[in-house]
Amino acid sequence: MKKNFLISVLMTVVTTALLGLIYPLMVTALAQLFFRDKANGQLVQRNGTLVASRIIAQPFVGAGYFHPRPSAAGNGYDATSSGGTNLGPTNQKLIDRVNADVASAQAENPGKLVPVDLVTTSASGLDPDITPASAEFQVPRIAKARGLSEEAVRALVAQHTQGRQWGFFGEPRVNVLELNLSLDSTSR
Repeated sequence: MKKNFLISVLMTVVTTALLGLIYPLMVTALAQLFFRDKANGQLVQRNGTLVASRIIAQPFVGAGYFHPRPSAAGNGYDATSSGGTNLGPTNQKLIDRVNADVASAQAENPGKLVPVDLVTTSASGLDPDITPASAEFQVPRIAKARGLSEEAVRALVAQHTQGRQWGFFGEPRVNVLELNLSLDSTSR
């Protein structure tokens, strides 16, 4: 009995040290060595100042900026409250919000169909990307607000459009933060 108890205590100590201390430290060290940018949250700096993370949506609201997907995370784009709304497609609150967002977007571009990702939230509420169609939908508003040609803004969108990962995973996407930072650099 004492021998089994001693073995179980030693196994607990060894596995706790191995799996609770050594393994996490080793994985952290390897991540810092080989994937430093990704391991540290893909932070974006501008002129030595931390601006944001390229993997968490930011609330761009001005007429001269591309807008991300709506957020259901906390009080809007709150990374500490990531999550969807859990409102079903027949929920009147969701229907009213989407209808209001569609009406607002159509006021900017009368007669154009509003891309669905501009009026629906992602599962995390923090999706940093929009579809190329959503970026294209916003081009006239941004060109007008910034005094740029639509062709110049479309060229920026094309420059920041990423294809499918490895050619077949996911969908083409545009990172809103990177596009807006590029837009700010171009407009100056």
